Amino acid sequence: MDFDLSTYYPIFIYAVFVFGFAISALTVSHILSPNKKTSVKNMPYESGMDPFGDAKKQFDVKFYLIAILFLVFDVELLFLYPWAVSAYAPGMATLPSVFLGPAFVEVLLFVFVLFIGYIYAWKAGVFQWR
Repeated sequence: MDFDLSTYYPIFIYAVFVFGFAISALTVSHILSPNKKTSVKNMPYESGMDPFGDAKKQFDVKFYLIAILFLVFDVELLFLYPWAVSAYAPGMATLPSVFLGPAFVEVLLFVFVLFIGYIYAWKAGVFQWR
């Protein structure tokens, strides 16, 4: 196999320009930016407000449950989208027509299991706030 490096020269030149621009932009902004140390800038938060209370405040478990449910259902949607695009694209079906019916039944079963999980979370009161 003959490997010709000359076809990749434009990519290498582009990469050198990108990294050079990034490094020069960071260097110039560091040199030209004002560096005044004030008491407000030395605070933990630069909003101008004094921090109050404990930073280790506990969150309600409902926030975590909603976040986990969002991740679960969002990841499951990531499984459905490529199947729908590849199975029913006009003229570009990756599955033979014999398998489209059983694949559709499998996806319906998959969605049904997701629906059961949603109903379980609903009945468990995950979506109810105090």
